[in-house]
Amino acid sequence: MKPDSAAAAPADDVLLVHGGTPLQGEIRLRGAKNLVPKAMVAALLGQEPSRLRNIPDISDVDIVSRLLQLHGVAIVPGDEPGELILDPASVEQATIADVDAHAGSSRIPILLCGPLLHRLGHAFIPDLGGCRIGDRPIDFHLDVLRQFGAEVEKRPQGLHLAAPQRLRGTKVELPFPSVGATEQVLLTAVLAEGVTELRNAAIEPEIVDLIAVLQKMGAIITVHTDRVIRITGVDRLGGYRHRAMSDRLEAASWACAALATGGDVYVRGAEQKDMMTFLNVYRTVGGAFEVEDGEGIRFWHPGGQLCAMPLETDVHPGFQTDWQQPLVVALTQATGLSILHETVYENRLGFTEALAAMGATIQLYRECLGGTPCRFGQRNFLHSAVISGPTKLQAAELFIPDLRGGFSYLIAALSAQGMSTVHGIDLINRGYENFLGKLSDLGARVEHRR
Repeated sequence: MKPDSAAAAPADDVLLVHGGTPLQGEIRLRGAKNLVPKAMVAALLGQEPSRLRNIPDISDVDIVSRLLQLHGVAIVPGDEPGELILDPASVEQATIADVDAHAGSSRIPILLCGPLLHRLGHAFIPDLGGCRIGDRPIDFHLDVLRQFGAEVEKRPQGLHLAAPQRLRGTKVELPFPSVGATEQVLLTAVLAEGVTELRNAAIEPEIVDLIAVLQKMGAIITVHTDRVIRITGVDRLGGYRHRAMSDRLEAASWACAALATGGDVYVRGAEQKDMMTFLNVYRTVGGAFEVEDGEGIRFWHPGGQLCAMPLETDVHPGFQTDWQQPLVVALTQATGLSILHETVYENRLGFTEALAAMGATIQLYRECLGGTPCRFGQRNFLHSAVISGPTKLQAAELFIPDLRGGFSYLIAALSAQGMSTVHGIDLINRGYENFLGKLSDLGARVEHRR
């Protein structure tokens, strides 16, 4: 659907994509978008500077940098490209107007709450944005902070939080293994008095990497079996030195682009251990890959037919929801019926409407078409799909709805016959570093609309 603001979009936010050319070549990954901003927030908790390496040049990093600087954190480049030194020695409260102006559409500000309450005793968080892929309420974040002893007041400008005394450890059980809620608990519990026990926690690799960051700072965190994390609060945290894990979600996007376009892409920096579930599915569909330990992974279409398959998203170690959208584009080229069940974000299949307009045969369903019923069943959400293929995609005018869906539209446009016009590409800058440069390196024919 065409947004109301599309007609007023600047030319450099619109991309002309000439389809039909297989992507071939090499691109390099940097740090994970789902880890780096959170590790930057963690620096607020320390009493000494932190040094973070392998930072991607993406807008989410820019937003968090500005927010931290507004709160008195000094940020300077390190000794190597993609390295920042974050010094929280002079943390202070930012003005409401400044925070509101710089938060943008990012949902990261909610994670500043715990650290700011520990450092200053109060915090302000504006209304939150983010990708429109499903219900991502902050009420549970607020309930958790209240359990730690924070006072939360909702005002027209946003949320005002206060900690009249030191926050206290608590017991939390998540109704769903939410990544954001798990991050909130971790960033709040490490300096809280006593022990915090978190049950049904998310255990994504990015969560484990954040735990590694906090442990380097002096936190005491134990990850038990059955999604239980125990955090023993400490009185003081120092800084850290850390190299962020590579972005496994971006790696999968380029892998799917290689498959959908019939190409061959080497993703330098991709790591097998964080992508094993994806790699199994990729091979099952008919894609080929070769792992070079410590270097990267080569992904390519080996020729012949791609195979339709059933697919169900899930929290880690299941098939990640962020892998689903780019893979769906490849599944439109698979022979037979693929059945998809999305169990993480209830509205994530909305992007398929544009693929159908390009010629894909996709039918959405409210029923759970997976192995087991999920929390969206019988709730009127179109969260399952049947994809019939192969179908030749035709060029179209596309309006990017969210980060992963947006990159999936690019993959579809690159696979289609003719020239597509893609609006809203700035949204892709949130999570994909230099994606236009990478497309060019892979031989894609793309250009800004003049």
